[in-house]
Amino acid sequence: MDRDAPSPPPRFPVNLAAPDLTPWRVGNTGIPGVHSFTSEVPGPHLLITALIHGNEIAGAILLDHLLGASPAPRRGRITLALANLEAFAHFEPEDPTASRFLDEDMNRVWEEHVLDGSGRSTELRRARELRPVVDSADVVLDLHSMLWPSDPLILAGRSVQAAAMGVAIGLPPVVVADDGHAGGRRLIDYHRLAEPAPGRGALLVEAGQHWEASTVATMNGCFRHLAGRLGLFPPVAALPPGRLAQVTRTVTAQTDGFSFMRDYRGGEVIAERNTLIALDGEIEIRTPHDHCLLVMPSPRTLRGHTAVRLAQFA
Repeated sequence: MDRDAPSPPPRFPVNLAAPDLTPWRVGNTGIPGVHSFTSEVPGPHLLITALIHGNEIAGAILLDHLLGASPAPRRGRITLALANLEAFAHFEPEDPTASRFLDEDMNRVWEEHVLDGSGRSTELRRARELRPVVDSADVVLDLHSMLWPSDPLILAGRSVQAAAMGVAIGLPPVVVADDGHAGGRRLIDYHRLAEPAPGRGALLVEAGQHWEASTVATMNGCFRHLAGRLGLFPPVAALPPGRLAQVTRTVTAQTDGFSFMRDYRGGEVIAERNTLIALDGEIEIRTPHDHCLLVMPSPRTLRGHTAVRLAQFA
């Protein structure tokens, strides 16, 4: 195999129909696509975001369903935000990966100097537009899905309180504490959400493959358990606590010739330390410890992008 030749784009079936978001584009907050519902009883502010990536339509399907039901929290406030509506408008089942973003990845711009800087892009403009509602939230649940086969998981960044929140939810059952990406900060890494503060935290749920009904179901379950624990909606039956895994190494491709030794699935555990799992040009990538969890390996990784995160269960 020629390791320097990029592999062909993956083709996965699109088993979900993109929702009609026309009724929700205006919003009720003064910010397009952002809807808030407030109880008269004080309580936390829960922000649910979908479509940070315009082709991840499972989250949009869930928010479309929730908005159609006009959620009425028992206490506090719930906000539902459809993030990258402009990219979503270009979603086509025939080429479903093309609408991930228009100019840049919207989940790499959440750093103060970037948001406050002079940069210009469709995604950066939208992040600035959403920033006031993010600044007002106590808890954020950012809904995502995955291109490559993987078990669902929650990413908590390096926030201890967010990790504890994810473990308490129990769905998905694996919570990963990580340092994010070299290419920029995610929404859950935004300083106000990541800093220690009582009752505050941000979770990114990777609920399954992009265009599968089971992914929508996992998102809905995660939302229901979180909202129930916060007291915004009736509690649901508790699940066993999740397992926390700490990322010990984030592997960023240094060459365009990065390739795994075989097809790995996200959530797979490699039993033995020092197992060769990939080549980055001539550089060997080996597991740093026994029982090494592979977090979202990307078989088609370009230079400068995250290829896989290696983690150890706490």
